[in-house]
Amino acid sequence: MRIKEVIVVEGRDDTARIRQAVDADTIETNGSAIDEEVLKRISHAQQKRGVIIFTDPDSPGERIRHIVTEHVPGCKHAFLPKESARAKRNKGIGVEHSSLEDIKQALSSVYELTESTYNSITKEELLSYGLIGGAMAKQRREKLGLALKIGKTNGKQLLKRLNMFQITQKQLEEAMDQIVQEEENEK
Repeated sequence: MRIKEVIVVEGRDDTARIRQAVDADTIETNGSAIDEEVLKRISHAQQKRGVIIFTDPDSPGERIRHIVTEHVPGCKHAFLPKESARAKRNKGIGVEHSSLEDIKQALSSVYELTESTYNSITKEELLSYGLIGGAMAKQRREKLGLALKIGKTNGKQLLKRLNMFQITQKQLEEAMDQIVQEEENEK
């Protein structure tokens, strides 16, 4: 599988693992202290070929994703579930620990942010689905993030990310129906 866009990753181990899975070029941020030179390279890549941000599913990875998105509008996003990025014996989390199949899956389910405001989903809907303000909210948000491939979020981030990635009410409803069904089966 050849990826047209340049993939932004955190380090050289991520680059090596991605290149085992797909034919792609990468730009490494070398951690969350991204300097201006790296941001300029990412901006140039975005103008020429497009960019996919593919960072680790942890706090530093989310920080990098936020910094790049803020400085380079129009980037696409690929997400890995934490479980797919966990190292053997729980010694770290990162793209470099993922299976080649999980990397291919994440890169085939890329989301693109839009400049226009898309407010299809409301806070009230999140409340009604128990995604915010309830005892099971955190677990449900994690399951929803996996189902929709939008990553792990807190309550505030969820509404923004659902609308940013233009998730429809139907997609949300179908995902939540599946999550509720799984919860009932677990009882």
